[in-house]
Amino acid sequence: MKIILKEDISNLGYKDDVVEVKSGYGRNYLIPTGKAVIATPSALKVLAENQRQRAHKLAKIKADAEALAASLEGVSLTIGAKTSSTGTIFGSVNAIQIAEALEKLGHNIDRKLITLKDSIKEVGKYNATIKLHKDVTVEIPFEVVAE
Repeated sequence: MKIILKEDISNLGYKDDVVEVKSGYGRNYLIPTGKAVIATPSALKVLAENQRQRAHKLAKIKADAEALAASLEGVSLTIGAKTSSTGTIFGSVNAIQIAEALEKLGHNIDRKLITLKDSIKEVGKYNATIKLHKDVTVEIPFEVVAE
């Protein structure tokens, strides 16, 4: 079943993408929750017209994301965590703590845009990926130290 996404859905697509999904996933989850609509010929025409009208706005959004990515280049973070004597963290470091550390440096990044490859439960150096736009991603190195 072909659908048009109304919002970004991880591992599926971005807003206004036309994607193929299994009919049960589309009819039982995506369409009732308002995350997608069925890709009928009339809906595709409306989508094409909307994309044509928004082309310059989307270019500005992408340029802003690239400017933010350029300002984040070279930023490295140090995050303090309570640890045991062996260097294991009580709990784990997550995207919220990285977003707070970036905010202290003056970069207001939504925590939902930050992804970590693994759960961080030990002191050491790691990388976080920030997806600012569907074409713009930034790797931020950070170090977890004992408090």
